[in-house]
Amino acid sequence: MRIRTLCVFCGSSTGSRPGYAVVARELGRWMAGHGIRLVYGGGKVGLMGIVADAVLDAGGQVTGVIPDFLKAKEVAHPGLSELIVTGTMHERKARMAQMADAFVALPGGFGTFDELFEILTWAQLSLHGKPVALFNAEGFYDPLMALARHGVNEGFIQPGNLEQFALVDSLGALESYLSTHVPRTVHKWNDLSKA
Repeated sequence: MRIRTLCVFCGSSTGSRPGYAVVARELGRWMAGHGIRLVYGGGKVGLMGIVADAVLDAGGQVTGVIPDFLKAKEVAHPGLSELIVTGTMHERKARMAQMADAFVALPGGFGTFDELFEILTWAQLSLHGKPVALFNAEGFYDPLMALARHGVNEGFIQPGNLEQFALVDSLGALESYLSTHVPRTVHKWNDLSKA
């Protein structure tokens, strides 16, 4: 599958480790170098601003999608190729998902988790078959993976759902995953009588 537009979920902060910003910058340059448009939450701050600036500085295209109330708080990036303003956060997420060929989650907080889990849930429900990658910069997603495995062990997550996304720790691994991704269908309920 040719990836033309990549949706990146990431923090509006830079985090406590310099490696997070390094990965965001490298991802942005890589995207521009491969002719991949960035679609993201439209912010100028944190990892969001870093990845957008890296794409733009390398000659790439960036579409930001931001709800009106955040634009009014002046957190919107002023130099994007395109800025789409939505009425709500829900509309923002739906628009980004519609535009994207694939998704990557960099480190972030509750907003990043919200976006990531919604996309994973949609994959679980077969609402999309697009690649989803967690970029495990500095081991950031290790605790989340432990929680996901715990969910499997406790019977709340089907084991196959852990194969609907990839944990990557390098641009090479990300590129390999995106280029070889095959959508998987995993039934949400093995036995509807127990649902």
